[in-house]
Amino acid sequence: MAGRIHPTAIIEPGARLGVDVEVGAYAYVGPEVILGDRTRLHHHASVEGDTWLGAACEVFPYACLGGRTQDLKFAGGRTGLRVGDRNIFREYVTLHAATRDGDMTRVGSDNVLLASCHVAHDCVLGNHIVMSNGAVLAGHVVVEDHVVVGGYGGVHQFCRLGAHAMLSATAKLVHDLPPYCLADGTPAEVRAVNRVGLERRGFSPEQLERVKRIHRLLYREGLNRTQALERLAADPDAGTEEFRRMLEFARVSERGLARGARG
Repeated sequence: MAGRIHPTAIIEPGARLGVDVEVGAYAYVGPEVILGDRTRLHHHASVEGDTWLGAACEVFPYACLGGRTQDLKFAGGRTGLRVGDRNIFREYVTLHAATRDGDMTRVGSDNVLLASCHVAHDCVLGNHIVMSNGAVLAGHVVVEDHVVVGGYGGVHQFCRLGAHAMLSATAKLVHDLPPYCLADGTPAEVRAVNRVGLERRGFSPEQLERVKRIHRLLYREGLNRTQALERLAADPDAGTEEFRRMLEFARVSERGLARGARG
């Protein structure tokens, strides 16, 4: 059964609400929507389309989740949005459904999207991601776990952001941002290892040293990308999680790795 539903809220027939769901004044829940247990919609929040929200999500005023893709290639069909648990979507956040029939935009769990963020069609977000105010992801972007996107940062279509990476405020990313790295600029270039973020997540000194060595090989040794990856694969620590994650990221990269800052 639903929890507290304001009398001015609109819950369309067919919507499914879990236990202890709260829907505030003038909020809207569409007929295909599923809201997980303990999820809260603040006043004037909207969830529409074929959208599922997991448990204990919080949607702040004027956020709009599940709206139809803005992709001009949309030709109809059933598309949607799937969201995990314990996500926070602040004011004016927009998350759009996928473009092609049967496809879904996907968001994991424990993410925080601050005011006016936008996640476009067909994006795939992992877990523990923070997007600061005004950050935007274009279509088909993949964001791995523990990524931070700074305020008003912008990400080009089909880019991938590796786990534990950070894109600085106002930066424009047009290539793939490798795991553990910090990028800044327009277009964004890799400046350093995301050391502060890694320390906050409990990386040991040994892990940090491996990440620094990976960064040196990719961006500080004067090697071309093929040579650097060969060196990584041949390194005595190639079997560690840090090396394996970087090698796998490079293997699946479609737009190429972001270049390093010059000078």
